[in-house]
Amino acid sequence: MPSLSEDLDFRGLISQESAGLRPALDGGGLTVYHGIDPSVGSLHVGHLIGVLTLRRLQLAGHRPIALAGGGTGLIGDPGGRDTERPLLTEEQVEANVAGIRAQLESLLDFSPAGGGSTGGGALLVNNADWLTTYRLVDFLRDVGKHFTVNQMIAKESVRARIDRPEQGISFTEFSYMLLQACDYLYLHDHYGCRLQIGGSDQWGNITMGLEYVRKLRHVDAHAFTWPLLTRADGSKIGKSDAAGVAWLDPERTSPYALYQYFVRKADDEVGPLLRFYSFRGREEILELDAATEQRPQAREAQRALAYEVCALVHGEAEAKRAEAAAAALYSEEITSLDEGLLLDVVGDAPSSVLARSSLEAGFPLVDALVAAGLSPSRSAARTAVSQGGAYVNNRRRAGEDERLTADDLLYGRYVVLRRGRRDYHLLRVE
Repeated sequence: MPSLSEDLDFRGLISQESAGLRPALDGGGLTVYHGIDPSVGSLHVGHLIGVLTLRRLQLAGHRPIALAGGGTGLIGDPGGRDTERPLLTEEQVEANVAGIRAQLESLLDFSPAGGGSTGGGALLVNNADWLTTYRLVDFLRDVGKHFTVNQMIAKESVRARIDRPEQGISFTEFSYMLLQACDYLYLHDHYGCRLQIGGSDQWGNITMGLEYVRKLRHVDAHAFTWPLLTRADGSKIGKSDAAGVAWLDPERTSPYALYQYFVRKADDEVGPLLRFYSFRGREEILELDAATEQRPQAREAQRALAYEVCALVHGEAEAKRAEAAAAALYSEEITSLDEGLLLDVVGDAPSSVLARSSLEAGFPLVDALVAAGLSPSRSAARTAVSQGGAYVNNRRRAGEDERLTADDLLYGRYVVLRRGRRDYHLLRVE
């Protein structure tokens, strides 16, 4: 069985590390923390890597601390951004922390027996509890004197902003790394924390805290980061305000949509994502790598990844439901989906409105295909129907005079049209 550090290496989860990290990781018994930005009241898949890494460490005998940045969230981290973050009110941050708390409790073991050899389960703490009580003069004397401006401007997150004079960086965000250093020291003093983890864009901030703890407490403290996940355009997946974010809150991203988020990943992306998000062993992951190479059309790795993440976040029942809904997209089982799930399944399809009166005498399927944009002309639509390429609610309709009637309505108001394998359209009958 591989050691913890070997497993993290296999998964590509160690991008940068402090000296002496590996023996400390493999020895167990560390208290480790990971900071979570509460700029929104829900975690998303970018956050999930950090939370699942905490879970891996907990399973290996370490005690995890999830640090909600209620205090630092009032300031804003300059890392990974070109512009200043909008400042949130204390009330907004508190509400966001409350939303995140419930999601963390389903992913980490907070029970007293949930910890490793350190004793006790995971902890959720909020740095607003100590940062917002610091007097300015005390902060400058006790914290500021231990750091030089030279150190601070050398960090990539700061230098990138300084190199853009039209953007710049405010003193507010410039001070962020000092606040994060305070977090590490506080967690060390109160909980014995000796390891911080985060995304690679946080390395500059993390090393400031690491040096601060080592300098003031003369202890063997550690840190490591994982590589950032990016989209095809190079933007960071962890940016909460970016388009296309998949949230853990089912009100923002349904379980089915979360499942589809991973099912649709490209073949060259799914291998690294399996390592980051899955708790499958090395042999299983390598078998799925081989399946992707040999049978890419089957998307075995994508479906395995999607199911596992959905089950972790929403539970086995919702994962099975999302899996069944995905299979129903191309079968007659689509008629058995409940209304909410039906709309999830065809949510990406174009839609249009058809008058209910049109169904009284039967609305020609040929005309419906043209009106929906699934066929360019009536003659092309007739050809599609006659060749068996037209579907109503995923049932092939190949008769010469096919018509839509009230009997075709799902939930009394929907008809799903399909031409060929993948071209869908949702008719809303009103």
